[in-house]
Amino acid sequence: MTKRCTTFDKLLAEHAVLVADGAMGTTLFSLGLEGGGCPELLNTEQPDLVEKVHRAFIDAGTDIILTNTFGGNARRLALHNLQDRVAELNAAAVERARMAAAHSDRPVAIAGSIGPTGDLFEPLGPLSHAAGVEVFSEQAAALVGAGADVLWIETISSWEELNAAVEAASAFDIPVTATLSFDTNGRTMMGISATQVGEWWSTLDLQPAAIGANCGIGPGDAVSAALDITAAAPGSVAITKANCGMPLYDVDRLVYPVGPGRMGDYVELGVRSGARIIGACCGSTPDHVAAIREAVDAGVHGDRPDHHEIEVRLDATPVSAGGGTLRRNRRRG
Repeated sequence: MTKRCTTFDKLLAEHAVLVADGAMGTTLFSLGLEGGGCPELLNTEQPDLVEKVHRAFIDAGTDIILTNTFGGNARRLALHNLQDRVAELNAAAVERARMAAAHSDRPVAIAGSIGPTGDLFEPLGPLSHAAGVEVFSEQAAALVGAGADVLWIETISSWEELNAAVEAASAFDIPVTATLSFDTNGRTMMGISATQVGEWWSTLDLQPAAIGANCGIGPGDAVSAALDITAAAPGSVAITKANCGMPLYDVDRLVYPVGPGRMGDYVELGVRSGARIIGACCGSTPDHVAAIREAVDAGVHGDRPDHHEIEVRLDATPVSAGGGTLRRNRRRG
């Protein structure tokens, strides 16, 4: 299908590097969302709160905002008995993002966030390829119908889910991007390496507009993934949208070890590794995005790094806190 030229396409054509936003989930929790709650329900019950998050990231300088729909597919919404409200909740999320973007004095692309189903695919789990495509298609249709500029598939870990999501999203007339979470010794939980993602992209007839890494353990993993993806697929547009390290409990709150002051190195090494879209994921705030914006605008020069330089410069600084590292629950932000 021929793709429409959207705000996302125009921004990508006009700028060497785009800034993506930070963590919707982290920000909503800081504003009072309770653990175990459904963030997508806020799109209808507290839409002003969702818009407030978007506007904070826009004010910080982001070019791309992701809708509050990471868990907006029927399989994930079923955990809250909301599986019949996929169209409503996704459309409301895009509407709030569009309203936030309308207040900006510059173009802002609206990315329709599509996260994993939460189920394993056959042969390891119950979800068939056809069923997965149906789940993703339902959500994608709602996002496109409401006016998203790009379908943003994220936090994927298996080939089965990646292929189902990309197949579903590619049936619509807007660009598609896909990012995976490389959080297990340089691979996804299901064993995919960044090099393999680049090779996969190179074989496709209808290629996603951008591919890369999100979530994961920290900036180093995302930048290393970009380095490997662009080596295997030099023509690709790479994305890095990294966690701010692994969270630790500090008394009654979570602390992420990578602060805004570390974003300069992250941007520098990301751009030198070939990334053209740089944002942040879990633990990030508008201050992180503002620091990314500043580093991007300052410009980056230098040769491609190697993995050793990335590891040395972007390894997260440990935080002294009681309780140790929190195991992530596979939810972005």
